[in-house]
Amino acid sequence: MAAAILSEGLGYGIVLGFGLVFAAIMTLITMIQKRFLGEKIDSEEYMAAGRNVKTGLVASAVVSSWTWAATLLQSSSVAYKYGISGPFWYASGASVQVLLFSVLAIELKRKCPNAHTFLEIISIRYGRKAHYVFLFFGLLTNIIVSAMLLLGGSAVVTALTGMNTYAACFLLPLGVIIYTLFGGLKATFIADYTHTVVIMIIVLLFSFTAYTTSDLIGSPGAMFDLLQQASIRHPVSGNHEGSYLTMASSQGLMFGIINLCSNFGTVFIDNAYWQRAIAASPHSTVKAYLIGGLSWFAIPFTLATTLGISAVALENHPNFPTFPNRLTMADVGAGLVAPNAAVALLGKGGAVAVLLLVFMAVTSAASAELIAVSSIVTFDVYKAYIKPDATGKQIITVSHAIVAAFGIIMGVLAVILKEAGIDLGYLYSLMGVLISSAVLPVTFSLMWKKQSATAAIVAPLGGLVISITAWLVCAKLYSGEITLATTGTDQAMLAGNLGALISGGVISIIISLIKPDNYTFEGTRALQQVTDDSPGGMPSTDSASDDGSLDEKKKGGEKAEVTSVDVPAPKGGWTFSAEEDAKLAKASRFARWSSGVLTVILILLWPLPMFFSNYVFSKGFYTGWVVLSIVWAICSTIAVTIYPIWESRGAIAEVGRGIWGMVTRKSSTAAV
Repeated sequence: MAAAILSEGLGYGIVLGFGLVFAAIMTLITMIQKRFLGEKIDSEEYMAAGRNVKTGLVASAVVSSWTWAATLLQSSSVAYKYGISGPFWYASGASVQVLLFSVLAIELKRKCPNAHTFLEIISIRYGRKAHYVFLFFGLLTNIIVSAMLLLGGSAVVTALTGMNTYAACFLLPLGVIIYTLFGGLKATFIADYTHTVVIMIIVLLFSFTAYTTSDLIGSPGAMFDLLQQASIRHPVSGNHEGSYLTMASSQGLMFGIINLCSNFGTVFIDNAYWQRAIAASPHSTVKAYLIGGLSWFAIPFTLATTLGISAVALENHPNFPTFPNRLTMADVGAGLVAPNAAVALLGKGGAVAVLLLVFMAVTSAASAELIAVSSIVTFDVYKAYIKPDATGKQIITVSHAIVAAFGIIMGVLAVILKEAGIDLGYLYSLMGVLISSAVLPVTFSLMWKKQSATAAIVAPLGGLVISITAWLVCAKLYSGEITLATTGTDQAMLAGNLGALISGGVISIIISLIKPDNYTFEGTRALQQVTDDSPGGMPSTDSASDDGSLDEKKKGGEKAEVTSVDVPAPKGGWTFSAEEDAKLAKASRFARWSSGVLTVILILLWPLPMFFSNYVFSKGFYTGWVVLSIVWAICSTIAVTIYPIWESRGAIAEVGRGIWGMVTRKSSTAAV
């Protein structure tokens, strides 16, 4: 990218100053909740947000935590490389996982309603050995995601402002650490909502600017003409007729498959998404993930159809920062397509908007990762193996320490990757190779009673070996050598990602069919919450042995006493009546068919007919495509910004009355 368009001082001002101000506001909101809504920050509130968060706020949090720097940057990069197929495959290939996760989310509510992490389920059902295996994959996922957030975010901050990259890596998470320390998971929900509002507004700002008011483009028709000219100047290899205006892109399809496989791992194995399910009210869970998945689709789809495509259209215009040169592949890999396009469209205003957009994406997702790692280390390391009788107060103390420590570790990891020459695009494609072999075994832990402990242990590890082997062998066969560059080719990444996702499931199924389990989930249902005056936690008499066999026969099928869904059992947490369980079972069936239908539409029925027919968009069709992306973004904005306010109107009114009462009392006292 050309010289920084913004001052270094502005970079520090937004990253440090804005971050601290935002942290102060979030901390103040947490204090207001405690004062006027009577919310007590005990261990369950801190780590699980009371398990009663409503649909809109959970959906907004899902969108926010899934909106990484890569969502904004890498989506525009693939649009620049592959044309209009890039934004679609990025959006569809990373939204179906959230939609399908709605099934696991409701099954979690049914089968382990008092869980704090998904690893507790693994421990209870399969024992310590399996717990160690999935602890490795869970923390590896959080480490990769956290490093990727800061790697992409710091690259943009440096490119736009000239701010020191290493300083950005350590300062970006600072404000997040502060409000997460004070408010825990509930604070991250409130911050997520705020981030989502800002992100959606900026996405719409760029879209309306490019397609309605810009002197450089101004309409979908003008963009269409510019893209046709670009196809002549530098046709896209692998696209039908070299056009940017077609879904018939072999490289775009290959990226879509890589994207699909890798993102299963970063949803299903990332404790951040399980925590949103844990925090959700039981009857809000399915709707929240379906709304969240569909709303998130609009962000990369609309933004990349705007900025990524604008970069292609405008790079031969004097307003483009690199004019008269094209963007280098290093700049594209670092995620600098969107910033360059924003500067071309809006000058310094566009640079500030992108900087704010990336700041919001990095900090919102970072807050989710901080509390996710804190929960894992607290419950699956400290409480599981160091101090099993830990009280709620001790758990909060440890959680605070982990939040602060991992906030620093995030920066260190990003610096290490930067020094190693690994960019955002490489890491984004690689993550599935390393973690996706655990996806189906984790899914089976809640969805298939026959998966055995041996299968749960062997499948992810065996799949990891297969995926790494496939990745490196393909790099060698395709490029003739194994280097950072050759292992980053689409062919090598495709082989590794497919190998990981498929082999993990196949190994588990084969082993489980040879020697199946017959698990009833009574052990997971018996998991208790932790209270400040009692350790609670995992069932002491029914936990799994080291070989994973649950001694449920000793229980004789005895079940714990149940209470209404709306009333937590004393010191025990949530249990459900038969009537409530039937409602949750119905919600589970709805989640399965609705998420399944949406997945088929987004992955097969919508894109593949255009791919196989080699259809090149006409001007009218492209105009409709653009209008669809903007309308989708508007509807998504309503769903995740206005709907949560409507749902929370009672609490907002209560806070307002409380503040008004406090003000009037002080006024009366002063008058006297």
